[in-house]
Amino acid sequence: MLNQAYAFEKKEIGEKIHFALQDVVNKIYRDNNSDLPAASPIKKVSEDYYVVNVDDAFEAPILEYYLNLEFQKVKMDMDYEYAIYDCASDEMVYGEYISSSGKAEKNEKKCENCFTKKEGLVYYFAVRFPDLKYSYISSLQQYWIYTGVLFLVLVIYVYSVFLLLKQKKYSELQKDFINNMTHEFKTPLSSILIASNYAAKQPEIERNVKLNKYLEIIIEQSNKLNLHIEKILNVAKSDEMHKGIHKKEFNIVESLELVKENALLKYGHANINLTSLKDSFNLYADEFHFYNIAFNIVENAMKYGPNGSTKVNINLVETDKKLEIRFSDNGPGIPKDHIDYVFDRFYRVPRENREEVEGFGIGLFYVKKICDLHKWKISITNNPERGITVTISIPKKQIQ
Repeated sequence: MLNQAYAFEKKEIGEKIHFALQDVVNKIYRDNNSDLPAASPIKKVSEDYYVVNVDDAFEAPILEYYLNLEFQKVKMDMDYEYAIYDCASDEMVYGEYISSSGKAEKNEKKCENCFTKKEGLVYYFAVRFPDLKYSYISSLQQYWIYTGVLFLVLVIYVYSVFLLLKQKKYSELQKDFINNMTHEFKTPLSSILIASNYAAKQPEIERNVKLNKYLEIIIEQSNKLNLHIEKILNVAKSDEMHKGIHKKEFNIVESLELVKENALLKYGHANINLTSLKDSFNLYADEFHFYNIAFNIVENAMKYGPNGSTKVNINLVETDKKLEIRFSDNGPGIPKDHIDYVFDRFYRVPRENREEVEGFGIGLFYVKKICDLHKWKISITNNPERGITVTISIPKKQIQ
């Protein structure tokens, strides 16, 4: 592109010089009442050096006047110098160096020896443009700028593509690692559960209170570990989860009632209340995932709430544009510095009086993922007194 622009610029400036010099010749012939020659009187010796055959007498001041006039007409804002051939001395007589701002009587760029004779000509003059090559470069300044910007954009684009490919590679490695890790965990874990359940039914174990208690702990913790492994597998597949969304119409209130019942079976000490002004809100969505995210939110309240007095209120609030499902608890709340990150993958909120934080930090990430796939909005805020409120906002147009 730059080569084409450079060639175009050279051609344009060359045409300007040729037209200007041709007009100078026309005026000299007109002053001398002579007919113009059939052949072109202008000879381009080099890129910046021209010889013009007038073939008639002319005066230096008139030539200089015509040169200035015609170069101004074609907007040739460039320094030049000229010389005239003197047949008496058979030498080129230096004329003047003309800068773009006017005459320059003392100029380091003057080159009186740069003008050479042209054999076979008598009445002629020569014009030289000392800064012509620099003029090409300066006139292409905008092209250089555009090329630089384009090159910078290209570099950024290539770098971005490289990062995306690298990130994709790491993401695939991460998913492969999680899948392999969970598979390796589930195989021995299944064997442990089978063996433990079989051992727990043996008469010798049933008569021994301590051994029976130990086996109950093994079975309970194995089931808990198995549940965590299933959650990790779900997150590993979360990038393609939208393919597993199967929407159908179901009653939100009934689904939340089921969440309440199952949570009470698992956490008998809990106090869970469901409040709705209507017995039915039909939603077109994935019922399985809706149940999972609702149970996940309630289960978090159970795990982190006060032992023996955990309370969860589930309220359905209908407005003109949306249906809000609010899960409020009486837990310890979330520190302000951490509340903006609870939906991030693998993020865990530090808890007081706990050396280790329970879970893997994937439950709320899963909740947020499902809400995004259904185009629902989810938010979490601390209550004024105690606990948090998780709000899922469903557009009214999705409610049947």
